[in-house]
Amino acid sequence: MTLTTASPYGIHRVIEPKGVLPQPAWKIDNSMEIFDNEILIDVSALNIDSASFTQIKKEAAGDAARVEAIVRRTVAERGKMHNPITGSGGMLIGTVLQIGAKLAGKIDLEVGDKIATLVSLSLTPLRIDRVKKIHLDKDQIEISGRAVLFETGLFAKLPADIPENVALAILDVAGAPAQTARLVQAGHTVVVIGGGGKSGTLCVYEAKKRVGPAGLVIGVSPFAKDCERMRELGWVDHALQVDATDAVALMEAVSAVTGGRMADVVINCVNIQNTEMASILATRDGGKIYFFSMATSFTAAALGAEGVGKDIEMIVGNGYARDHAKFALALLRESPKLRTLFDEQYV
Repeated sequence: MTLTTASPYGIHRVIEPKGVLPQPAWKIDNSMEIFDNEILIDVSALNIDSASFTQIKKEAAGDAARVEAIVRRTVAERGKMHNPITGSGGMLIGTVLQIGAKLAGKIDLEVGDKIATLVSLSLTPLRIDRVKKIHLDKDQIEISGRAVLFETGLFAKLPADIPENVALAILDVAGAPAQTARLVQAGHTVVVIGGGGKSGTLCVYEAKKRVGPAGLVIGVSPFAKDCERMRELGWVDHALQVDATDAVALMEAVSAVTGGRMADVVINCVNIQNTEMASILATRDGGKIYFFSMATSFTAAALGAEGVGKDIEMIVGNGYARDHAKFALALLRESPKLRTLFDEQYV
């Protein structure tokens, strides 16, 4: 049974406060009787975004049972997985159970298809029936549950040639390499802060392709193991072991390897707060910063750049770019090293 047609943006599901869209809403209706312009999904796994999962793990002191309790409480209170501290969510994979009558035959989707949602869990009506397993090292939670995708909600069918958990991990950050491809040009100096992480690795790989032999790619991580992996993969010209919360230290490190020229493009992929100034100081005047990180304070970034007199373009980390899902999955297919790395981490 489906209910009558409602807002394509899901406004009809907002409980509190009225008059806003589902993402900024505090609470939404997560009842699973769908309207005729909605899609019902049988959920098998959640990929919590890195900033959110890092905060949750810290609050839970790394205890899986406490992580589960926090996630369950959030969904029960809000009707969605919308971290009240970071404001972010993640995405999910599951199987299509029902397609509203208004959408049936009009979209490239059938009951039984396995899909990944490409819209945030912070706006997705979600019900968790059972938590099967929590992967503390992967930001993933296996569950039994249901979710609703709105008429305007983006999705991608899961590919047959890539394991589901790997596809889930890649699609969660698909916007990062796609936006990197738009921003980076031949000859650029590119700094990827968080270059040893999931999204950062994809950005480093794409940046290296784009800059060509005259360009420079610099990966940044506070962890020795990340820097060693970046060197082994061979896509960075320099791997800097620097804590990006220390803005001056990163500025000096980037200056040292660029001869004071600094970066044309900085891509920030970290999952912690207070890295805005490091990004700004690492960028040359007239350069660009892409803040993919959901831990970014855009107030701190704007006022910080003003405070140090930097005329730079700062780009909000829009996780969507046209065909970004296809783009990101194609990277795994074209690079055996990238595919092996993600298979080892997520299968």
